Amino acid sequence: MPHPRTRGKGLRHRLAELRGPETQAKALDARALAALAANPGCRRRAILDGAGVNKAALASALGSPSVFGQSQFAFVRGNAFEAKVKADGGTELLRLAHEKLDRGAEPPAEARVPDLTAQGPEGRTARTELALREAAAESGVWTLLDHPMLALDVAGSLAFLEPDAVVVHPDGSWTVVEIKSFPMLDGAADPAKVGAAARQAAVYVLALERVAERLDPPPRVRHRVLLVCPKDFSNLPTASAVDVRKQRAVTQRQLARLTRIEEIADTLPEGTCFSPELPAEQLEQAVESVPATYAPECLSACELAFHCRDRSRAAGAVTSLGRPVRAELGGLTTVGDVLAAARGEAGDPDDPAVAALRRAAALRAEALASAAGAARETAHGTREVAACP
Repeated sequence: MPHPRTRGKGLRHRLAELRGPETQAKALDARALAALAANPGCRRRAILDGAGVNKAALASALGSPSVFGQSQFAFVRGNAFEAKVKADGGTELLRLAHEKLDRGAEPPAEARVPDLTAQGPEGRTARTELALREAAAESGVWTLLDHPMLALDVAGSLAFLEPDAVVVHPDGSWTVVEIKSFPMLDGAADPAKVGAAARQAAVYVLALERVAERLDPPPRVRHRVLLVCPKDFSNLPTASAVDVRKQRAVTQRQLARLTRIEEIADTLPEGTCFSPELPAEQLEQAVESVPATYAPECLSACELAFHCRDRSRAAGAVTSLGRPVRAELGGLTTVGDVLAAARGEAGDPDDPAVAALRRAAALRAEALASAAGAARETAHGTREVAACP
């Protein structure tokens, strides 16, 4: 039973102790917050991200280096496509916003594109808020904010977020724009990639809502974001309106949980530290002191995924087979438990999961017996034919 950490210390001080007193905190971005929302039950990721731990460096120190991240080729291609979408003062981007989100408004013949240049993230955040105030006050005009800077309170500190764009409609409402380089084929894109983009956009929607709350009257932040992608196999932009209300609600719940990471910190042994400079054995002990909830989806969203996968497989956890499988198995949490239940060696027969496993095992045994019998009959017939003169 781990000893609780000293409760008299402030949260920031405790988080600094966890990442190492000489280690600079790694700022959270929208991708990290979206990944948290995709796996809200992982206490390990919650405390590491909340403390600002560099998980890529941590994974390397543990001997499971991460390959998570965007390739240089994809990065260059994405930047080139974004520049094309925003060319000529965002004419094409605003046309898509009008077509997909606001056909009742006047077409964007002319639009304001305010200069958001300022010193540092705090200055850019203030400049963005001022531009949004001015756009909300000037109704009847389309406004495009190119790479605005938004701030969101995460675990007691500010996370600075930079959406691709924000469009202010003639009615004063605000829309988040996500520009991605994956294609839309026949009007539809890869559902997994769209889901990841929606979770990221939901973070921006939450940050915009914080800005809107400070205005009087507060502008409406639209929950349908504009997802812009290349059309088919060309470099021409097309777009789709994506409703992110579900993703926004999940992200908001996860952020509320993050603001209570002191509850997780209080359960850790005294002196726990996740600094990559520590010896590997001590570092692994610190990481394993926080439970993780691994799933195959983590491989595309978390730098520690390889480490957690190895531990999950070693423990025989069914989560390594995927969340749908885990959900079907109820209280059976390990592969050993599942096999024992299927063989009738353990488990409550009245448990629907246990009953289904035993029925599946019986059907499998019956099918194998039938196949073996058919194989014997075929072999016998072959021998009889071969024996005929």
